[in-house]
Amino acid sequence: MSWLNKLPGYQRTPYGFEWRLLKRLPHVLLAGTLLPALAAWLARFLLTQGSASEIERRVQAFDFLMVGIVAFVWTAVLTVGIGCIIVWLMKGPAYVADGYEVSHSDKPKL
Repeated sequence: MSWLNKLPGYQRTPYGFEWRLLKRLPHVLLAGTLLPALAAWLARFLLTQGSASEIERRVQAFDFLMVGIVAFVWTAVLTVGIGCIIVWLMKGPAYVADGYEVSHSDKPKL
């Protein structure tokens, strides 16, 4: 008994934008992580005006902003990746379920 019967005559849809986007997501994830980390590291050298506590407060606020950007990028990449996988799966071959007899098929109940 075959669990998955392919729909006869079904043609697969060719891969499109979702496949190209799925291939780019690791690069976006890497850049979206490294660039804010680099900016947070550079902030320690560029924010030098003011007292020590003021500099520390500004650097810490900038670090929080960079962590927020990284979290946003990771969430966006995960969401777009799930969407791409769903579209990719939906473009796959179509399957049909096995038919079964219905007792009232010749006289449907209303």
